[in-house]
Amino acid sequence: REGRRGEGVMPDGLLALGRALGGFLDPASLAYAVGATLLGIMVGVLPGLSATLAISLLTTLTIKLPPNDAILILVCAYVGAIYGGSRTAILLNIPGTAANAAACLDGYQLALQGRAGRAMGIATTGSVAGSVLGILCLASITPWLAEQALSFQSYEIFWLALFGVLMSGTVVGGDPLKGWIMGALGLFAAQIGQDGIHAHERFAFGDPDLAGGLSLIPVLVGAFGCAEVLTVMAERAARPRLHPVDSILPRIRDVLRYWKTILRSGAIGVTMGILPGVGEDMAAWSSYAAAKRLSRTPEQFGQGSVEGLIAAETGDNAAIPGAMIPALALGIPGSAPAAVLLAAMIIHGANPGPMLIIQQPQFIYDVVAMNLIATLAMLIFGLTLVRPMLVVLAVPRSVIMPIVLVLCAVGAFAIASRLFDVWVMLAVGVAGFGLRRFGYPMAPFVLGLVLGDLLDKSLRRGLVLSGGEIEPFFTRPICALLAVVVALTLALNVPPVRTGWHRLRGAIGARPARR
Repeated sequence: REGRRGEGVMPDGLLALGRALGGFLDPASLAYAVGATLLGIMVGVLPGLSATLAISLLTTLTIKLPPNDAILILVCAYVGAIYGGSRTAILLNIPGTAANAAACLDGYQLALQGRAGRAMGIATTGSVAGSVLGILCLASITPWLAEQALSFQSYEIFWLALFGVLMSGTVVGGDPLKGWIMGALGLFAAQIGQDGIHAHERFAFGDPDLAGGLSLIPVLVGAFGCAEVLTVMAERAARPRLHPVDSILPRIRDVLRYWKTILRSGAIGVTMGILPGVGEDMAAWSSYAAAKRLSRTPEQFGQGSVEGLIAAETGDNAAIPGAMIPALALGIPGSAPAAVLLAAMIIHGANPGPMLIIQQPQFIYDVVAMNLIATLAMLIFGLTLVRPMLVVLAVPRSVIMPIVLVLCAVGAFAIASRLFDVWVMLAVGVAGFGLRRFGYPMAPFVLGLVLGDLLDKSLRRGLVLSGGEIEPFFTRPICALLAVVVALTLALNVPPVRTGWHRLRGAIGARPARR
């Protein structure tokens, strides 16, 4: 693409965005975008499948496409899957993806009241609004953050990678310790094979396949494809009961009445997306909680509140572009789907991270244009294909899941034509299925795997630059700040420390009251 040449400054924003949009207006790219968004919505509609699964499989199936078209397909599938999950959340009280769990609280209640169509119109309005707000932040924050990151050295990158894995383990799931264990497993898995600096074999045990390392995509397909298939098949199938659907056209007065909620939820969603490993589900719950706390009618939340539904759907969709901000500017993904997307970008020749602004400044606006096209396609399908899309729910999972499993095997093999990758995919899938049964989340494992190589190289390069001294990892200002944040995050999740902290806060808060 014309704008991808080494430049020291970012191109003019509007000009670069116009150039990016113009590059995607050919019939082939539009067809890819429409088809991928529709496929993403179908994946989101099916409970048990996820956006991460869709991106993982499509990464393997689009490996031979031109880079821009391949990444466009992945972005559209990402946006479509997060949006599509709201359909089953509203009609069945079953979130299609984890990001749509908060939409169940009020969306299903509206369906029980005979307003399922209105609920889906509200969800569409919130999703589009959240996506647009996130895109604006993606276009404005990413170049600035990338410029700031140019001053980062290996010391700061090490702490950022470690903070990302730690945050993911802390937030995802109910037990931080289990999340940290999975993050550590991901970091360990990333060390298998030849190291990235001197090509020494590590943990290969003389096996030439292990010496080549664990390819990222087969591991991701196993963790989010094979494991999800096994998880879904292990659960008893429930016959869906669909509620009648009335008019799905969103009402302008809902948007005007709750514009403050939309803006606030969009800001929360983007913030949650930027935090490494937090993801869209936490963005939805945080937006919902903030809306309830600041609402004039909090008693209606959970009883069919339009404000609650629009807050949840705005938040989770705003987190999608938000998760791409650190992925592009720092090379650190904000969510599990963004981690797979980051890996796909690297496979297709992009270089996400601080050097992106120097080497490929146009690529940032290419991704912005991809999100805009995906949002437009989401809006069109959201208003026109509600009833036809529900037919997907009638397909037995005994038909869908074997097809998904075959695609997982084909995708794992397609990356490097190695049968070893298929065995890795199956092994990770079976292990992931077992770990999920005991409450161990997979997102920290994936983030640890993605960031493991970056963390390892940054640590070793930093030690080389400092002559083997560790002081620069703690004495540089940003490093010191990140080290304190990491230490506090660890400490505050130790039960005795957390209990003492809450008691101290309670005692401090009680003093003014006594006076």
